[in-house]
Amino acid sequence: IKVRLRLGSRETRAATGVGFFDHLLTAASFHGRWGLVIEAAGDIHVDYHHLVEDAGLVIGGAFRELAAKSPAIARFASACVPMDEALAHVAVDVSGRGGAHVDPAIAEGAARDFDAGLVREFLIGFARAAGITLHARLLAGEDTHHRLEALFKALGICMGRAFEPADGGTL
Repeated sequence: IKVRLRLGSRETRAATGVGFFDHLLTAASFHGRWGLVIEAAGDIHVDYHHLVEDAGLVIGGAFRELAAKSPAIARFASACVPMDEALAHVAVDVSGRGGAHVDPAIAEGAARDFDAGLVREFLIGFARAAGITLHARLLAGEDTHHRLEALFKALGICMGRAFEPADGGTL
């Protein structure tokens, strides 16, 4: 897995071989204004689990590196995002202590051949590797695609806000 992050950018290219996951990563990056370029390969002929979980770890690690280089960040952020009938809320603290508190409803259902339970694994790996406290909740939603996309957009916005300069300057 190769990842490049660039704060303040909407340059996004996700190529993991898992179309719906690429869609989610693109939504997070674009709406959060943290440019993400990710190239990943794995045993997706068996299952998407390892690739999705490992992507969370690698992207999270890239955020940890950004936090180490940018100590004067906002640190706390939250975002509530609607998408049609779905409503997702994410809150983060760039604390240096990684932990994810994920609504069990996130793991329900599938979007095409993408098991929503993989999102929970992504978020746990992401939060641990990034050293952030992450809370993710679904407040409403019936369509799995809408629920997960709202969640990733909220995550993206949250991370963008948390990494804004604390003094209003630029990083």
